[in-house]
This record gives sequence, structure tokens and C-alpha cells, in this order.
Amino acid sequence: MKKTIGEIIWGTHSRLGHCFDYVMIGLILLSLVGMIINSMPDIPNVLRSACGVLELLIILIFTAEYLLRLWTAEKAFKYVFSFWGFIDVIAILPFWLALGSGWEAARTMRMLRILRLLKLARYVAASDRIHIAFELVWRELVIAFFIALLVILIAAVGIYSFEHAAQPESFASIPHSLWFAVATLTTVGYGDVTPITAGGKIFTFIVLMVGIAIVAIPTSLITSGLTQARQIHEERLAKSKKPPKGK
Repeated sequence: MKKTIGEIIWGTHSRLGHCFDYVMIGLILLSLVGMIINSMPDIPNVLRSACGVLELLIILIFTAEYLLRLWTAEKAFKYVFSFWGFIDVIAILPFWLALGSGWEAARTMRMLRILRLLKLARYVAASDRIHIAFELVWRELVIAFFIALLVILIAAVGIYSFEHAAQPESFASIPHSLWFAVATLTTVGYGDVTPITAGGKIFTFIVLMVGIAIVAIPTSLITSGLTQARQIHEERLAKSKKPPKGK
């Protein structure tokens, strides 16, 4: 029985494995719909109660799924600290933590139910490629992240030097200038804080150009990683379908 249950929930069963995946996808989407409906202020109490019952049933099923994965995993410890194990815990933990928390904490915990959508990645066929792509480029992404932090700090110091005297309230300190640096480097540009000096405007133009390059770096890395991951995934599929030698 343990072997059969394991094949079903881990998706290796030829027929029931796919059925289980479809059921879980439906429950995840149903949970999202229930959360959206429950946030509406003017819904009838009967509907609100039905959403609460639905949430309880779904969380019980997700909890049972997690326990069954622990039971059927070849190495339970490895599963607990794996990426998918972490996602499965996030899907159920806010609910159980909210039961023993105060009202404000419970409301915050319940809002974290949106993270349950991360479980969808387990049942998406392309998720394997995303995982492979991340393994290929995660070191480069870390480097790009630290470069971005360094450039943000430089931009904050620079704009503070140019604009502090002209706008002492908006650019009161380097930490205050960090918001402008982030909004400019990400090319969002909310416009709530803008330079007025000639030097500040020229410096902002340079920061904007650098920001375009900073945004492009992780995009190109991820695109390259996904291209390589697709090739690796197709090679693995071809090997798995290749008949053994001698037959």
C-alpha cells in the first residue's frame, strides 16, 4: 500500500498519478477563489461560512498530502529540506499558525495563503526546466544581485551629494536617497522624488542608463538558462525512451 500511495502522490503511477495532479491543481485554484470571495465585504454569511468550510477541507487535504509525502519519500529528511518540501510547508503553515495567534497575526497569516499558488509549480510540466535553469545560472544571478546592490548604494550617495543642499527634506540623508536610487535604477520612476539641480539631472540620466543594463542582466541570464535547460530536458527524455542495448 505504501508503494502504491507513493507512486500516486509522486506522479509515477501511470494513470492515478495524473489524476492526483489534476485534483491538486483544482484544489489550489479553488482555494484561491475562496480566498478572493471571502475578502469581499458584502457577501452573505452563508457563503462566507461555506468558504471557511472549503478552506478547512482543502488545508486538511494539503496537510494529509504533506504527511503522505513524508511517509512515502525514500529519504524523508531530504524531502523536508528540499525546495518542494519547503513549498508544501508554506502552503499549510499559515493556517495552522493562525489558529494559535491573535486576531491581527491571524489575519496576516491568512493573507500568506496566496503563497499556496507556489504549489502549482510542482504540477506544471515546465517546472523541471525552470529548476534546471536555476541550477545553471544561480551563481551568476547572485553576482548580478550584488552588483545591483552596489550600484544602488552608489546612486544613493551620488544623488545625495547633488541634491541634499537643494532639497534637504527629500534627500535628508543617504538612507532617504535609497528610495530614489531604487525607483530610478529599476526604471519605475514614481516621480515622488525628482532632482532639480543640473548635476542631479545629469547624474539621474546616467543612473537610468545603468538601470536598463542592470535589469537586462538577470533577464538574459534566465533566458540563456531556460534555453540550456530545454536542451538538457529533451536529452533526458530521449535517453529515458531509448531502449536498452541488446533489445
